[in-house]
Amino acid sequence: MRIVNLKPTRRARVLLGVAPLLLLVIAYLIASASRHAINPADKILPTPQAMISAMQSLVLVPDTMTGELLFWADTSASLWRLGLGLAISTLSALLLGLGLGLIPTARATFGPLVTIIAVIPPIALLPILFIALGLGEAAKVALIVIGILPVMLRDIAAHVEALPAEQLVKAQTLGASSWHLAIRVALPQAMPRLIHALRLAIGPAWVFLISAEAIASDVGLGYRIFLVRRYLSMDIILPYVAWITLLAIAMDWALRQASERGFAWAHPTR
Repeated sequence: MRIVNLKPTRRARVLLGVAPLLLLVIAYLIASASRHAINPADKILPTPQAMISAMQSLVLVPDTMTGELLFWADTSASLWRLGLGLAISTLSALLLGLGLGLIPTARATFGPLVTIIAVIPPIALLPILFIALGLGEAAKVALIVIGILPVMLRDIAAHVEALPAEQLVKAQTLGASSWHLAIRVALPQAMPRLIHALRLAIGPAWVFLISAEAIASDVGLGYRIFLVRRYLSMDIILPYVAWITLLAIAMDWALRQASERGFAWAHPTR
């Protein structure tokens, strides 16, 4: 049997997925133990005990200045910024994507502009955003929107434009207006694609958020990572990176479940 025809079972898929992660953890533990055997004060590869000890003060002990639990305050601030940026981008991509995909005049007028914006490195715009919008929340959220909206918009517009022409012709034959075409024909078929585009945008959105928080913020996961790096506090940096990863995985899983349950017809049977 050819290897391309081998399909693992559900249990096998789980085991195959866990195996590389387990090997990575084992490799880290071995490397950390080896470095600490040579230098007990090593900070580059902290032991699990050192990470737990360092994180306890951030997770369980209120800050003496603010009275907040810093870990949860950082998480709350970052998730609020990220959620707002994703929400604005998703709604805008849906509305504008339907317009660009269905209306040839709109596509000819604004398509080139969207393409140009999409290829501009968003991080390069960060100083401009801070100058124009200040150092508050607006600039951080704007960076997320500018970073992911153009890509999502192009994807949705292309998907809507590629809908079978027969569907649009039949709907118009039955008396559908342009509004009906958008709401009754294009929108239902664009929703699974929108969720897929949002899943792909989660990673870049985190990158833009952390970049903005590292430069101008006083709270947030990215802010904390870049604050403690000057002390080589890998015992805090690594748990924070792991926490960001878990949050991103949870968001991706939730979106996938929403898509599969809400739009089962768009997902082939496995």
